Amino acid sequence: MTQEKLKLAVVGLGKMGLSHFAMVNAHPEVQAVACDGSGFMVDVLSKNVGTPVYRDFDEMMDREAPKAVVIATPSRLHAPMVRRALEAGAHVFCEKPFCLDWQDSDALTALAAEKGLVAQVGYHYRYVGAFLEMKRLIEAGAIGRITHVLAEAYGPVVLRAKRQTWRTQKSEGGGCLYDYAAHPLNLLNWFFGAPAQVTGSVLDSVFSEGIDDEVFSTLRWNDGPTAQLSVNWSDESHRKMSTKISLIGTNGRLFADRQECQLYLRSPVEGLEDYEPGWTVKYTTELTDDRWFYLRGEEYSAQLDEFIAAVRAGERTSRENGFGSAAETDRTMAMIIENARTGQPVGAPPVMSKPEKTARKRWFGR
Repeated sequence: MTQEKLKLAVVGLGKMGLSHFAMVNAHPEVQAVACDGSGFMVDVLSKNVGTPVYRDFDEMMDREAPKAVVIATPSRLHAPMVRRALEAGAHVFCEKPFCLDWQDSDALTALAAEKGLVAQVGYHYRYVGAFLEMKRLIEAGAIGRITHVLAEAYGPVVLRAKRQTWRTQKSEGGGCLYDYAAHPLNLLNWFFGAPAQVTGSVLDSVFSEGIDDEVFSTLRWNDGPTAQLSVNWSDESHRKMSTKISLIGTNGRLFADRQECQLYLRSPVEGLEDYEPGWTVKYTTELTDDRWFYLRGEEYSAQLDEFIAAVRAGERTSRENGFGSAAETDRTMAMIIENARTGQPVGAPPVMSKPEKTARKRWFGR
């Protein structure tokens, strides 16, 4: 007996929403419906696709009763729409950033858990082979005690003063911090957890009015490294968004971006026989498992396919990128905002365990 298709609604048909809409329409196990507030978009799609397309979110939820919902609307709408979907018993995939207010993020995380629903946020870099390998190497202790981290993201989004869009309004999208810096911050949370303290934060405008185009901050962890965050979406030297993480440790150096993972080892590490002392470079293409379902990019296909698989399998939690991990990133961004606003450190000074002392050799000579 053929299993019934999963009815999944895509809400918001902008850049990311259209990508998700294309992917779910191509997924053989999904029956798609859609919703967008733009009458023009609804008219165009209604004339060219067989998928039901609504202009009113509540009407779509009431009439279609989708089992799962992808929220890809402007960021300020995430919290109320996610809540509406969860209360209707629908599993939710929400585009990043999760919520502009971390308290909403925490409340929705609790609600999804209470209802036993799959709840995922679209931090797609966690599905990139090079960053997956970086996490594996960190957990294996490849470079020893990590002493310093540089987390960067650059791209050509705002290159001149221009008419505002929802992305460049603090109340709608949150600016460079929420749209760009959220990605490397989410990776840092993935690697090290929530920071103990944030200092030295700067949210600076380059071309925009009333919103940040560049973000700088220092994050520190209990028994962990210090990280420098450097993000700028007004950098035309990059053709498209470029996110990269560099780590320095007592046994070497580790770097990853979308394309590759580079590891320099001083000494070999047990369990990592495929890495010899010196430099080893592995590319995302060799670090990525083939997906049976592919459209747009392997990381985007992977995260959406895993969401759909979790829902169809009757799982009660997300396999990756759950609401809880996204809420942690929202809290980290709130710390940066508060630190930039007040100039005062946010959080307590990190607690550092004393490293084990090694015996010192004494040399005697005449």
